[in-house]
Amino acid sequence: MGAVGRGVNSEVRAPSPLDSVRRLARFTAVMYKPHYLLYAVVFVLALEGTAALVSQPETPWQPSSATVSRIVVVAFVLLYLRMVDEQKDLDYDRVHNPDRPLVTGAVSTGELRAAMGVLAIGAVGASLVLAAVSGVAIAAVLAYGLFLWAVERWSAAVRTGILLNLVVTYPIQILIAGYVLISAIDTGEVAARWQAVAAVAIFAGAFLHFEFARKTARERRPGEHLYSNRWGVTGCAVAILGFAVLAVAVDSVLVQPWERSGVRAVAAWIPVALLLIPVYGEWRFLRSGKPEHPVLPAVAFVFALYLALIAQALVCTT
Repeated sequence: MGAVGRGVNSEVRAPSPLDSVRRLARFTAVMYKPHYLLYAVVFVLALEGTAALVSQPETPWQPSSATVSRIVVVAFVLLYLRMVDEQKDLDYDRVHNPDRPLVTGAVSTGELRAAMGVLAIGAVGASLVLAAVSGVAIAAVLAYGLFLWAVERWSAAVRTGILLNLVVTYPIQILIAGYVLISAIDTGEVAARWQAVAAVAIFAGAFLHFEFARKTARERRPGEHLYSNRWGVTGCAVAILGFAVLAVAVDSVLVQPWERSGVRAVAAWIPVALLLIPVYGEWRFLRSGKPEHPVLPAVAFVFALYLALIAQALVCTT
């Protein structure tokens, strides 16, 4: 009897801290692909650089140690939000993504929540090193992530209505951008002018371009979270292209490439040339007849645009 009891106890024994670390490491490897980290790097550099260029063009911009800290914080926050999404989307994933780590039991909710606590402490702590206002700004981002989790649990309309869900969830992207701007203003890389705030619209357009591209399909699929279920193929194609145009148009209005010459003019016109990528993406989708909207052109456009914005900031500041 005692042997049987020991066997049962061994089966239900909670994983050791080292086991939990390993399970979380595997979760991160599966659900936090390298492109998330790359995105954190180019997003912070592009936003800070663009805001610096349009708010204080007379001051040369280059990444600083504070910039590196902001990149680390945003990378932490993206992983934190990925863990939030894994838990709030659990019921949906059981049906549509049965191989996700939380669904399969490769990681537990308790382990994810403990890791979220560590990430939150790290993000707030690193931000407080820069300035108290930076710590408050990133705390707001983390809190909004938890708010979204609660809202989706309480509201079926937010949980199932993809457009309402976008309206409710998108502000977290604005809050992340706000953190970068507030922190960069406090450490001197960016001036507190309206042009810096307006630059956020560039990144809103780029994000929504990718967001619609990855959730568009040719056929209506009831039960799946697709914008094409509501707007149809043509409506989504117009939106995908329109958001890309919005991003480039705002950049052009702020940077005014027509007022520049030489290398600076070339750097400032590159974002406009990059519109060929989404144009090609929509032409390919509408002509191919394939069921899925191609995501690669949208990814290529976002990363190419961010790299162009970084180059633009480095070249065009005097």
